[in-house]
Amino acid sequence: MAGRATHHRVNPPRRQRGSLTLSLALGVAIGAIMGLTGAGGGILAVPTLTFGMHWPIQQAAPVALLAVASAAALGALEGLKRKQVRYRAAILMALAGVPVTLAGQHVAGLLSQRVLLGLFGALMVYVALRVIRSARRMSTAVVDADSGSIMARLDPATGRLHWTPRAVAAVSGIGAVTGFLTGLLGVGGGFVIVPLLKRYTDIPMQGIVPTSLLVIALVGSGGVATALLHGVHMPVALAAAFAAANIVGMILGRLLTRTLSPAHIQMAFGTTLLVVAAGLLGKAALGL
Repeated sequence: MAGRATHHRVNPPRRQRGSLTLSLALGVAIGAIMGLTGAGGGILAVPTLTFGMHWPIQQAAPVALLAVASAAALGALEGLKRKQVRYRAAILMALAGVPVTLAGQHVAGLLSQRVLLGLFGALMVYVALRVIRSARRMSTAVVDADSGSIMARLDPATGRLHWTPRAVAAVSGIGAVTGFLTGLLGVGGGFVIVPLLKRYTDIPMQGIVPTSLLVIALVGSGGVATALLHGVHMPVALAAAFAAANIVGMILGRLLTRTLSPAHIQMAFGTTLLVVAAGLLGKAALGL
């Protein structure tokens, strides 16, 4: 009897320590990928928690958002210090995106876990193919020169965006798409924001990346708040550990970028996305 009582007292702390250790390891890995690629943390954080912690997407999404938003805030702060962030555009995207996260979360609540896994897997395949295509262009020095699609241009006299109705519509639309995906799947949205800003504005990449990070931090924080208000359970200790480890991993990833080729990083990231997507689609197909 005494042995049984001791057994029951010891096991829960062991399980908690094991979960905490796994959460830390997963957080560092995801953060490193975010630091290496400049984005991609959210799209890998959710499936990592789904597989590693055996959580449903509805539970994994706010934890992933908390981690990605925390790491993104750190990167955005650095960009603000360097005066690279287009904060007006970021605020407009956040204002357009945060309310739409409610719609995304509502749709997620109506869908089964199997359907959500399938949607997430399909999204990962799309992003992976774009990343691999971008990596190949890097390695062959191919550059897009399509200026006809630009809807928001910088004013040469002031260096700021010229806020025409088209510019407002373009920036707001990017924020709305980001917000919906954030609510639906728990992704940060960097893989949406960066290419769309690159396509529809003439902001240089030095400004796009930190601006994207600020949007991720704002919209992601809004997504976490709305999820909690709607009763989504979040294991506080594990979520905090995952977020802290994510930040540490991002710092390590940024240090590694000094020694690795951007084309090789993007190719490895795209390949990783395809592998994870295959697992998600297989899980969805088999109903696991």
